[in-house]
Amino acid sequence: MATRRTKPKNPDSWLLLIYKVPSESSRARVAVWRELKRLGGFYVQQAVCVLPDQEDLRAGMEKVRERITELGGSSVFLTLTDVDDDAREQFVEGFRTQSAKEYAEIVEECDTKFVKEIEFERFRENYTFEEAEEIRQDLEKLRRWLTKVEGRDWMDADGKDLARTKVANCERLLEEFEADVYDRTEGEA
Repeated sequence: MATRRTKPKNPDSWLLLIYKVPSESSRARVAVWRELKRLGGFYVQQAVCVLPDQEDLRAGMEKVRERITELGGSSVFLTLTDVDDDAREQFVEGFRTQSAKEYAEIVEECDTKFVKEIEFERFRENYTFEEAEEIRQDLEKLRRWLTKVEGRDWMDADGKDLARTKVANCERLLEEFEADVYDRTEGEA
């Protein structure tokens, strides 16, 4: 399980990255964007990304800067220690909104894909070990995703408790399905 980052509810300092990558291809822009989003970065505007000042995030930003250079781009990396209240509130709300959207996506994935998959397999009476194993892999993906989102939720966004509840519900539904698979396959022997 991933290590939980500390939560700077109102950070005293922020990491700011301003960058430019070659515009000939979207490959470079997408590569940098993906890495910054994976870190949990909030885009203030295009090619301007902010994160709370934490050691692990600072190291991650340095890796992104190396990648920008490899892609033929340039960057400026700043530590902001004197941030006015309006900007601080914009950052905090941006992070909260970003994490809340991710929690909502997890809830949607649970309600639409996961639950519907089990309902469909029950409807088809597809009670096989292979199907249960495939659904178990989907549950593991949901758990990993939730762990990543929680690790990037520094500002206590709405939706965390609901996402946890939905993932736990998915686990319960899978356990029930697996028990039915066992009863229908092993119980016949």
